[in-house]
Amino acid sequence: MMPEKKSRCGDDLETGAEAHRFAVQVTADSHFSWLRTRFSVERTAMSWVRTAVALIGFGFTIVQFFERLGTMKGTAPALIPHAPVYVGLALIGAGILAQVIALWQYRTILNYLGSGEFRAIGTRKANPILTPITVISIVMILIGLLAFLAVITRAI
Repeated sequence: MMPEKKSRCGDDLETGAEAHRFAVQVTADSHFSWLRTRFSVERTAMSWVRTAVALIGFGFTIVQFFERLGTMKGTAPALIPHAPVYVGLALIGAGILAQVIALWQYRTILNYLGSGEFRAIGTRKANPILTPITVISIVMILIGLLAFLAVITRAI
């Protein structure tokens, strides 16, 4: 027979297969800890948006710069003329992929923070489907796809 586990407050915790990894206690400290975690998730999602914007923008800029450079007088022809297009497409694709993964991670963590264990210390309502970061992420994915299509149709 397993000995009963005690929490820091002296309350008995479940033992065996029913035991959770930790007990969630409804206190002001735990609520503010939950809020700090929630805001941390938001900051992480915003940093992924910035990263995706940089990758997509830099990829598109590389393509445009080298396309214009090739039309200037006095410049030597490129040894590998399509290399900037490939590099630009790779960066745009990496930005889109990063944003899709970040959006998936963001929604997964929000669902976890809104699950039954944390409902008492977190929000009273279910997690909203369209948060500002979700909308911005979707818009950035669409912009990235448009940039990818614009580069690929001009390269053909």
